[in-house]
Amino acid sequence: MKRVENKVAIVTGGSLGIGEASCLLLANHGAKVAVTDIKDEEGKKLVSKIKEAGGEAEFWHMNTANEEEVKNIFSKIKTKFGKIDILVNNAGIAGVNKPTHEITSQEWDEVMVINVKGVFYCTKYAVPFMLENGSGSIINLSSIYGIISAPDIPPYHASKGAVREMTKTDALLYAKYKIRVNSIHPGFIYTPLVENFGSQFPEGLEKFRQETAALHPLGHMGEPLDIAYGVLYLASDESKFMTGSELVIDGGYIAK
Repeated sequence: MKRVENKVAIVTGGSLGIGEASCLLLANHGAKVAVTDIKDEEGKKLVSKIKEAGGEAEFWHMNTANEEEVKNIFSKIKTKFGKIDILVNNAGIAGVNKPTHEITSQEWDEVMVINVKGVFYCTKYAVPFMLENGSGSIINLSSIYGIISAPDIPPYHASKGAVREMTKTDALLYAKYKIRVNSIHPGFIYTPLVENFGSQFPEGLEKFRQETAALHPLGHMGEPLDIAYGVLYLASDESKFMTGSELVIDGGYIAK
């Protein structure tokens, strides 16, 4: 069964990691996928992979921190595919790992403009097309660190808390229009972002992987596909009674 057949999905940060896995799974289940990213080579390779498997996808270079670019690309996606049903706000960065009193304004803003403003811009320009449809599903990638915290990467934690609250506000604003807005809160998923963060670990990447895996009661980090299945569920009509919800996929991390 194709769970999102004939739907059109936009995935930001779609070229790698959770975004890539989500694009592949959505396409496999019948969606027409707009892969958007600033990583052009990886994005084009992904689109080729989707098409070779019989799916439908196109790549657009898009920086979610650029409002005019988001506006223009979303319009092009609508022209290409005829509608927009699903938005996966996945693009994000970890930012600097410093205590708060050592972070510069520029370092703080670099995270906020992508992780928070990017979600705002993409939601802003997706909603009018969803209003035309009479329905839609917006899926915001937050984090376990949008619910709890830890003594590191303050801007990232703040940004993911903001995404969590933005999700609930928009869920209430657009519920009457049958536009659902939910957030996903992954634990540590072994993606390029997490690998890059781990590479800065004083004792090395492998030690980081071991110690991070041990934080999860299931005993290991997650894989991008673990989150992609959550994206697929929230994108599909199977979750038609869910809005403003937090889908935690974290190997038991915050249950401790």
